[in-house]
Amino acid sequence: MSMLTPPGMGGKYRITGNRYPRMRRPRQRRRIVLASIATVCALSLAAWGTLQLIDIFTGGSSASASSGQDKSKAKGAKCTTDAKSQAAGKGKPGDGEKLPEPVSVKVNVLNATDRSGLAKSTADELKKRGFKVGEVANAPAEFDGKVKETGVVLGAPGEDGVARLKVLGTQLDDADTRFDERKGDDVDLIIGDAYKKLAEKKEAEDALKGLSAAGASPSGRDCSR
Repeated sequence: MSMLTPPGMGGKYRITGNRYPRMRRPRQRRRIVLASIATVCALSLAAWGTLQLIDIFTGGSSASASSGQDKSKAKGAKCTTDAKSQAAGKGKPGDGEKLPEPVSVKVNVLNATDRSGLAKSTADELKKRGFKVGEVANAPAEFDGKVKETGVVLGAPGEDGVARLKVLGTQLDDADTRFDERKGDDVDLIIGDAYKKLAEKKEAEDALKGLSAAGASPSGRDCSR
């Protein structure tokens, strides 16, 4: 027996020569990496599933509420109402309150375009239709050259102010109705670039009748000068 042979080992277990077997554990790095990846994937799926359950039970209230508020703000951003559309039943009906007659509505006709004589000719036609005419002049600086649509009817807020603006709005196609902080009962008709003439008299009369039947309700917002 060789002196290198451990006690109790002989025969085929005899160790000879100068090379020895290396007793070491196999490498497990690959198994560790694969196990880590699997764990990360499992955690990700669990987190995603949790979020889906939260959305189901809450009904996605946060996202839908935020979206609804944004849409609401977008709809409320435009400070206009169309009197003729409301007369046709497209607006919100009021409580059926009686609207003022044109003779009780005092209108200031202001020209925001570069076409001379437009305010006077419009004022003359409004007078023929029964309206009181107040100031006839160029529009103030905040409107001069800045009204691209047909025109703007502008006056005080409140039920009485809204009613007067609606009555005047029937005389102008696609008029924008705006409110300011004036104290008087007069209203302004500011003529814009797209203006050609007042609505046809018969059409305006029909719109006024329809508006009287439906009533007027405040539906604009304060557009202070």
